[in-house]
Amino acid sequence: MTTRYEKLFADLAEKNEGAFVPFIMLGDPTPADALEIIRTAVNAGADALELGVPFSDPVADGPTIQKSHIRALDGGVTVNDAIDQIRTIRSEFPDLPIGMLIYGNVPFTRGVDKFYREFAEAGADSVLLPDVPVREGQPFAEAAEAADIHPIFIAPAQATEETLEGVAASSKGYIYAVSRDGVTGTERESSITGLEDVVNNVKRFGGPPILLGFGISSPDHVRDAVAAGAAGAISGSAITKIIDKHVEGEHPNPGRVTDMDALKKELIAFVSAMKDATKKA
Repeated sequence: MTTRYEKLFADLAEKNEGAFVPFIMLGDPTPADALEIIRTAVNAGADALELGVPFSDPVADGPTIQKSHIRALDGGVTVNDAIDQIRTIRSEFPDLPIGMLIYGNVPFTRGVDKFYREFAEAGADSVLLPDVPVREGQPFAEAAEAADIHPIFIAPAQATEETLEGVAASSKGYIYAVSRDGVTGTERESSITGLEDVVNNVKRFGGPPILLGFGISSPDHVRDAVAAGAAGAISGSAITKIIDKHVEGEHPNPGRVTDMDALKKELIAFVSAMKDATKKA
């Protein structure tokens, strides 16, 4: 099993820091642009990556990230293109944990064993299937571990004890704990409350470190997540909104970045501030 997550969390604990993990859609708006955006986020301080593979029906995502799926698909990006991008990222950042967020239809279509093997060979460390709950996840988890991939499961905000126990037992690398109910990037994203209760509820069942996601859009949210006992935080919609501001072209026309320098400047400022917020007093 890969050890990049374990090493990251150990190194950050020694420095008294949490992890900041940006979510970025592969191929949005083009593969070349996405790679430049990813490089910028890493160089600005991202501790790990969560990367999306474009899908036509992203049910766990709100409108902002849905647009990123659509832009990439309109540009003709395929799963094979995404795998190629992962190879490039892994070659440039050999020690960086790379997590994938991919909808369940992709492994169904490609064949579960083949799917995990392909992503492992490309350099991915983990795969989260947001539309596959842990109660249905055993075949995926087994195939993932056989391919040397960490299976990641979501701990919902209002989960039963049975669900949380299953998430803790089946997740490797980290647990994705949801800060509140709903989809990503909704109007409620600025109201993140009760994080300590969320974290403690998941921690009762053991398992790997907890990263909080959904609605994490400001340094205060990251600070609160770390203070609540999470190992770090994942932010997606806020970063996707930055990209969205600098992309022109609407469905069905492929989008393009209008000013990459301006996009990178804004992204660097955001990622730097979010990373700084992981540093404990």
